[in-house]
Amino acid sequence: MSENKDVYAQAKSQMRLSEKIAAALPGFRGYKEKELRRESDKLIRNHLTLKLSKAKDNVKSISQKIADRRYFDVLEDVDRLNAKMDRITQKINHASYGYAGFFDVVKVKEENLDRMIAFDNQLLDSVNALTAEIDAFKAQLMNGDYKNLKDSVQSVTDKFELLEDTFDKRQEVIMGVNA
Repeated sequence: MSENKDVYAQAKSQMRLSEKIAAALPGFRGYKEKELRRESDKLIRNHLTLKLSKAKDNVKSISQKIADRRYFDVLEDVDRLNAKMDRITQKINHASYGYAGFFDVVKVKEENLDRMIAFDNQLLDSVNALTAEIDAFKAQLMNGDYKNLKDSVQSVTDKFELLEDTFDKRQEVIMGVNA
């Protein structure tokens, strides 16, 4: 929780003088604070997307190693994993910023935006665990160990599915339905 507050606090502290003066105006302050929260969340999601893109590069390398050894039965599973990684990465990259229209019934308040930041920040732990497993799998292949390939691919795939299921609950968390 403190990490997400740190991103927001850092963004707030880096406001220019003109922004600080404008933030003192009635009505503008709330708008600016919401905007800073949205930008902080976008930074977190950009970081997640970057980590997932690097993990995808490692999976491509894994795929090449498996193809070189002609384990074609496993290669199909790796191709499905690649497609899943693309889908999840795009979902995270293009997720809602927490905007609500002027006439929308449900308004997005600061505490909802804070929940959004915290939620996306928690996803970082899942992504770090995923990338660590992919790195270990790649190292295993680099050392010439091709045992249990299907199990390794399935384990990574299961973790990606769990990440996607978790991410799909994001909108509920933002609206405070499932905190």
